Parts: sequence; C-alpha cells; structure tokens
Amino acid sequence: MISEKIATLINEQIAHEQYAAQYYLSMSAWFSGKDLDGIANYFRVQSKEELMHADKMFDFLNDVGGEIIIGEIAKPPHEFENATDIFEKALEHEKKVTRSIFNIVKNANDEGDFATTSFMQWFINEQVEEEASASQYVTKIKMVCDNPSALYLFDQELSQRVFVPATKA
Repeated sequence: MISEKIATLINEQIAHEQYAAQYYLSMSAWFSGKDLDGIANYFRVQSKEELMHADKMFDFLNDVGGEIIIGEIAKPPHEFENATDIFEKALEHEKKVTRSIFNIVKNANDEGDFATTSFMQWFINEQVEEEASASQYVTKIKMVCDNPSALYLFDQELSQRVFVPATKA
C-alpha cells in the first residue's frame, strides 16, 4: 500500500523524531544543571512529544504495510553556550524537522499517496505550532536572560507545561 521510497522517508523521520527527543533531553539536562527546573521541564515535555511523534509514524507505517526499520540515532550535543543558544538551537532544529516533513508530503503527493499525505497533515499543523512557540521562546529568553527576576518568572512559566498525549484520530 505504501511505496518503498515513502516508507524509507518515514523511517528516516522516525529516527529524526527520536534524535530530537534526545536533543531536547540534553537541553533539559543543561537547564537542570543550572537549577532552572521549569525550563528543564519544558524541554523534558518537548522530548516526550518527539517520542510520541515517532510512535505515531511507527503505527502509521505499520498500518499501511510498510516495513519498519529502526535507524541509528546520533548522540546529541550536551554543551551549550547559554540559555539563548539553546532556544535558538531548538528553533533551528524545529525548522529542520519541518523541512523533512514537507519532503515526505511532497514525495507522497508526487506518488499520489493520499493516505500518507492525509496522515502527514497533522504533523504539518504541529510544526506550525512548534516553530511559532520556539520563536516566541527565543524572543522571551533574549528579553529575560540578563534579568534574574524575569528569568525566575520565565522559569516558573515553563514549569507549568505538562505532557498531553495526542489522541488517536
């Protein structure tokens, strides 16, 4: 039901999502080490979301009869310059993920694979939200990073984020 090419692209995206989870976990660890547990929480939740994305793709690929091949996951960086550097890297990474998802959709469209195109629409919408959120946090961290009181409030704000698993459509 799904072409080998599209299955390969989705398998690669599963690996990208799993890498993103590790990358965000590494970012969380950096903030934990600085006693900014609220911001660390934000990135822990982000990590869990990326694993959920990988699971959704895994299930879809299985449902359409594609071969699931678990790819290698590279070790993410663990050293960062500062909080702003991390948020900028997170935004950059989200943009990379968006390009990869768009590539899957383009190829699925080229093949007339409507099932994959329809399935991937959820991820397109998710990436719009992810990039907007990441961009806002870059702006906010730049505003507060030199102000300990503001940084404290920002940390408190991000401590409120909780992981909410997506419901199956």
